[in-house]
Amino acid sequence: MIGLYLHIPFCAAKCPYCDFYSRPIDGDLADRYAAALVNAMATQPYGDLRADTLYLGGGTPTLLGAGRLTAILEAASRCFGLTADSEITIETNPESIDLALLCDLRKAGCNRLSVGVQSGAQSELTALGRRHTPESAREAILAGAKAGFENISADLMLAIPGQTGKSLSGSVRMLTGLPLSHISAYLLKLEPGTPLALDVDTLTPPDEDLTAALYLQCVDELADAGFEQYEISNFAKQGRQSRHNLKYWRREQYLGLGPAAHSFLEPHGRFCFESDLDAFLDSDNPFAQIQPDDLPVCPPEEELLLRLRLTEGVNVSTLAIDPTQLLRKAGQFAAHDLCRVDGTVIALTPKGFLLSNLIIVALLETLAP
Repeated sequence: MIGLYLHIPFCAAKCPYCDFYSRPIDGDLADRYAAALVNAMATQPYGDLRADTLYLGGGTPTLLGAGRLTAILEAASRCFGLTADSEITIETNPESIDLALLCDLRKAGCNRLSVGVQSGAQSELTALGRRHTPESAREAILAGAKAGFENISADLMLAIPGQTGKSLSGSVRMLTGLPLSHISAYLLKLEPGTPLALDVDTLTPPDEDLTAALYLQCVDELADAGFEQYEISNFAKQGRQSRHNLKYWRREQYLGLGPAAHSFLEPHGRFCFESDLDAFLDSDNPFAQIQPDDLPVCPPEEELLLRLRLTEGVNVSTLAIDPTQLLRKAGQFAAHDLCRVDGTVIALTPKGFLLSNLIIVALLETLAP
């Protein structure tokens, strides 16, 4: 079974830290795009693909409205064999949903909601250019539960300008006091060219030491509240890990449709659509836009790179390599509490996740001929 990802590239306004591909929405574009996605699902050229997860990401997918989203969900079920047991996630922002829309989405088959909260402190939301308040975030999550969503995730951002350990604790308490089963906690990255990065001289983002302290504090406080870390940035109550995102990190297959969407299908490898909404809409064959992805292509290296994002780690005995040098190097990191080595299993610790790029590069170098 593959994972199906549908990119909905529309936002009410662009957040100043975001470099994802998105466009302002209007009615005509929304209608055309929904129809184009339905057509792409019906005409995808990769054979009889069956999916057991669907993720509608963006952008802000809920801006399409109940009618268009219902048509998209019906087409996905028809074309990819989704069932009641499939995990079907939709992303949203607090200001982009209400109870009626949530009820319609639940009725249409969505069973997992991902809400972009980012912070429980108004000053931090203002610094991020977010359009909601802590109270409207609470109301959105409670409305999701009232609509029948039993699996709700929220995004939390770390290392926001002005964030402190005290304010982070307040955000964690707010989220863990709500009917959530999953929390994604991301370190803010100032992406080149974004308004927030261009304004860096007037910002006061936490320094490296405070950033590390905030991350480790978050790991501990979420664990105390029953949210166990299973990936660098993801925490879940028991049995509520994101099945769709686990496919990415376990190097399983997925198909992404829409501008800027990425895929991994055998025997085709990794590929993606151009970041061009007009090209996707205007082409008689949107799959003509497909271009190779630029990720590594060596399976053992990919397996190591991706699985080390998970707290379960990687069993190097399953890789088509001689693991001797790899395990020796991992042992050096383990001596500093940056990873665990259990036989042939290597797994990063929370401290190691903070240095994951450095550690993974060093481990990959042991595979070089």
